[in-house]
Amino acid sequence: MKKPTSLKNKIAIVGVGESDIGRVPHMSGLGLNAQAAKRALDDSGLQVSDIDGVLTAYSFTEPYFMLGSVMCEYLGVKPRFNASVISGGASPAIMLKHAAEAIALGQAETVLVCAGENRATGLGRDAAVAALMAVGHPYFEQPYGTSIPGFYAMIAQRHMHEYGTTREQMAQVAVTTREHALLHPNAHMKKPITLHDVLQAKPIADPLGMLDCCLISDAGGAFIVTSAERARDLKCKPVYLQGIGEYHTHEHLMCAPSLTQFGATESGRIAYEMAGLGPKDMDFAELYDCFSIVPIIEAEELGLCEHGEGGALWAEGHTKIGASIPVNTHGGMLSHAHAGAAGGLFGIVEAVRQLRGGLGERQVQGAEVALVHNEGGILSSHCTMIFANDK
Repeated sequence: MKKPTSLKNKIAIVGVGESDIGRVPHMSGLGLNAQAAKRALDDSGLQVSDIDGVLTAYSFTEPYFMLGSVMCEYLGVKPRFNASVISGGASPAIMLKHAAEAIALGQAETVLVCAGENRATGLGRDAAVAALMAVGHPYFEQPYGTSIPGFYAMIAQRHMHEYGTTREQMAQVAVTTREHALLHPNAHMKKPITLHDVLQAKPIADPLGMLDCCLISDAGGAFIVTSAERARDLKCKPVYLQGIGEYHTHEHLMCAPSLTQFGATESGRIAYEMAGLGPKDMDFAELYDCFSIVPIIEAEELGLCEHGEGGALWAEGHTKIGASIPVNTHGGMLSHAHAGAAGGLFGIVEAVRQLRGGLGERQVQGAEVALVHNEGGILSSHCTMIFANDK
């Protein structure tokens, strides 16, 4: 297979922003995206007129077919590069990759990437869950009453069977991310939880309970990408892309090659090779955590621990801020926010902020290199990113 063209040190993120988060009934999904975009522009020192590329994802709450074009219309941007990307939760990372490639090829100079929706108040929990029931294969999965929590529960059951991962270890993922969210001023969840709380929460799909499942939030996030050369002239501290890798194995779980081995291994390999770095060089990680089993699997596939040791990574406290490999320092999708594709985008926003420094109690001391991973579908589509605060 041909080695991908390296993007190392060619691209920088120069602005990040997030909307108000939680229940924001007075704002539409487009409004949340616009608020996040404005905050990212303010962070970078750029104006709307400086943007010549816009990428966005998808929405369950907005009725627009060409969402990317609608977003440009709403913001008053007339770009030469624009698209809507639909790769589930992997969309933000894949949008970053598309933006980086466009900039490297001269197709755009400065690209705004945004995602999010008012899923909590514009859709509601019951309607959101009902919409997610349609993810299974329409002929071979949906007729049997499938759901996204049910699919991930099957994966969790298999991981427990094969590696001995325990219910308590998965619960610790939720507890640790909640501890981190309590340090974030804009997190959706503000109430501490214990292992007992997670283990006794309302059952959703065995072995997953309510607190093992991601939030349903109103939220939007945005970041701005430009060339490393242009980044030097802006007011903000740039964060440089070191490596990025994308890999897809299936769409429907019935076609997955394994219930314990997924595509993060390959996307991670591509990103590590491009960056010239390895798992031990990472100072912290922001891992997609739609359910508590997911970051355990991703940590294993991305080499942060051996296969079968992901549960222990959390249970032994290694993923806490101040420990050896802090994970989801903003609280992740389990406690910070989840609103469509915005969930994974917030991991990118948090990585940029951590690498800039100055986050007080939430700050990973000495952070220089970050690993961020997005996944979409049922662990179907994967994109791994490595960032650094210096070239």
